[in-house]
Amino acid sequence: MGHDDAYHWPPELLELLIELVPRLSRSKDGVLGFLRGAGVSEELLAVHRQQLAADRAAISKYKIVRAVLSQINEQGDAGLQVRRELLKRAIEFEDFSTLWPDDRLPAQGLQANARSLVNVKDSFTRMNQARNDERAARLAARTAETERLARRRAEFAALRGRFADLFNELDPRKRGTALEGVLNDVFKAEGVLLRESFVLRDEDGQVAEQIDGALEMDGSQYLVEIKWRGEPVEINAMSRHLVRVYGRSEVRALFISASGFTGPAIKESERALNQRVIVLGELRELILLLEQDGDITHWLREKVRIAQLDRRPLALLGSDF
Repeated sequence: MGHDDAYHWPPELLELLIELVPRLSRSKDGVLGFLRGAGVSEELLAVHRQQLAADRAAISKYKIVRAVLSQINEQGDAGLQVRRELLKRAIEFEDFSTLWPDDRLPAQGLQANARSLVNVKDSFTRMNQARNDERAARLAARTAETERLARRRAEFAALRGRFADLFNELDPRKRGTALEGVLNDVFKAEGVLLRESFVLRDEDGQVAEQIDGALEMDGSQYLVEIKWRGEPVEINAMSRHLVRVYGRSEVRALFISASGFTGPAIKESERALNQRVIVLGELRELILLLEQDGDITHWLREKVRIAQLDRRPLALLGSDF
């Protein structure tokens, strides 16, 4: 409970305490004991003890309290703990039967006013704290997003370099394997994991199917085929991939080619849209996507939307959307 200002008591609270604290003790020695118990240093109280020893009538309880409270209120952070404890004791005092009869009702009223003032102040403090917390949370979120985007740009720059290196690889097999790894990292950069190439074997241990990859996005599974050949993908290669897709319930197809697709291959994909979602893509789209710092998940979602609504399996980034 924050029964204090970060630096000092406001004037209205100080005056309430100056009127309340003397009434909480019957004697001047009792007032000094109350203050000492709250943590006021003996150094501050010594002068008042000396005055009482010399002439008890020369100083009142109220003068003692005003002098001491004014001093600790000007101590700033050094007096913070004492102010907290003194305020806590004053507003949590309960046994008013020990007070002088004429002080009981005034003390209760002063305490109620002090509590009300503290509660109002605490409410504003909590509201300010809530605003500060919200501001800090927004700042932390912006900082985290800025750092994420910086990491993403660095990752994309590295991926663009790896794509460029692929064009220097003359071995088709090595180039295809390297391309699969780059695509996997492109999807991974957006939080989508692409399962790397795998094989399915028959009962005799012979390779039954060779799958370039698979991914899951928005609750849907995609069987991925990647081709980097000198000629456009023709209908036979497309048909083989579609057969693998048909053999798996609810699975969608994503076919990416570095050299485009023949007309018959695209037509075959259009016919397959009656049964499954078929998406065709070209390698140059992914290169453009990296150059623009685009999001590959948005790219795939838009291609799926066009395939489903417009029945166009091949819609190219930069020209069709």
